Amino acid sequence: MPVRALLHYALEVPDQATGQTYYRDFGLEDASGHGDVVRLRPQARGRDQVLLYAGPRKRLHHLAFAAPGAEYSAARQRLASSGAREVDPPRGAPEGGIWVRDPDGNFVNLRDEAPRPAAPDPPLALNSPGHAPRQMQRGAPRPDLRAAPRRLGHVLLFTPDLDRQIDFYTRVLGMRLSDRSGKIVAFMRCSTDHHNLAFLQSERPGFHHSSFEVGSIDEMAMGALRMRERGWEPFWGLGRHVIGSNFFYYIRDPWGSFAEYFFDLDYIPEDAPWEPRDWPASDALYRWGPECPAAFGVNTETD
Repeated sequence: MPVRALLHYALEVPDQATGQTYYRDFGLEDASGHGDVVRLRPQARGRDQVLLYAGPRKRLHHLAFAAPGAEYSAARQRLASSGAREVDPPRGAPEGGIWVRDPDGNFVNLRDEAPRPAAPDPPLALNSPGHAPRQMQRGAPRPDLRAAPRRLGHVLLFTPDLDRQIDFYTRVLGMRLSDRSGKIVAFMRCSTDHHNLAFLQSERPGFHHSSFEVGSIDEMAMGALRMRERGWEPFWGLGRHVIGSNFFYYIRDPWGSFAEYFFDLDYIPEDAPWEPRDWPASDALYRWGPECPAAFGVNTETD
């Protein structure tokens, strides 16, 4: 795959300070420093993974993917052979890399950067029938446990044409389709994660959510409790998805979209004989959890 990792996403938002507070409460570290862009990152990561630009309304500013070394040249060749045209970057964007627009008009930045793997956590000691790795140690989390996102896992965008976006990101950028559910939703990967980019059918483009990996179900739930204490209402969770299999907890952001804590996502080695499945609509959302709020699938962005 010429594209090897999702590096970061950037949004335009009408109130950067509010967004800055939201993501800090969510568990990200503020790395803004000086300048006009708010920069946030998981504390364990050495790079920014959320950028917030000033704008009249919330919308996607750009996505950035890693295409390191020889993959960078391969990506440029794929773009040329497909007829995709390189474009100038959007206002204030990071310098460097190749810039293109996808069929929905979203800016995409391919960068000659190697992805930086997050340091692995120690194995969890979870007792189960016939297995007791946790002995002489209490299992309940500390009351001060906070969510500490390890890394950005994926972004989900709205699209008016699911198949057109799948074609661009697989044929042109070399990503792989992992699974889909008819004309509802599709999941693609550029790493060993089940998905790094997903698209949900809508009448127009838009930003739905970003998702960050945490270390346990306890961390997800305690993170949601902390967000509620800070005035951010948890939206949907705790639950488990079918497609991708991960546990989830979604927190509504200040602009009607979401940030998600995830844990235990399907892992697909690059050479694995994984066959994409077209799941029934009944499996498109979740296996168990609270009933999905109707507003979850609503695109709040206007043209």
